Amino acid sequence: QVRLVESGGGLVQAGGSLRLSCAAAGSILSTNVMGWYRQAPGKQRDMVATINSGGSTDYQGFVKGRFTISRDNAKNTVYLQMNSLKPEDTAVYYCRLSQGFSAYWGQGIQVTVSS
Repeated sequence: QVRLVESGGGLVQAGGSLRLSCAAAGSILSTNVMGWYRQAPGKQRDMVATINSGGSTDYQGFVKGRFTISRDNAKNTVYLQMNSLKPEDTAVYYCRLSQGFSAYWGQGIQVTVSS
């Protein structure tokens, strides 16, 4: 079993920055993909960014150039640096880890960007 714990969310003004962290614990394989997803009220959950254990990244178009995903494999932690935040970035952000045929989610953390 894998447990994911997110931290770093909160309220920020438009144009500001936040850094999200997600620490994974449990039976973690050396090969995996960690990522961030977000879900705004009344909308579906969308992928924001992913990073595999080798460091390859993928970003959704709406965050390219503003958000940066990174990871520390020794700490089983993934980060999301969010700059130039916009009100439309307001959502619950979820951490996800996938390995083998399994995927695990964090409990979610609120990010609110005021205009």
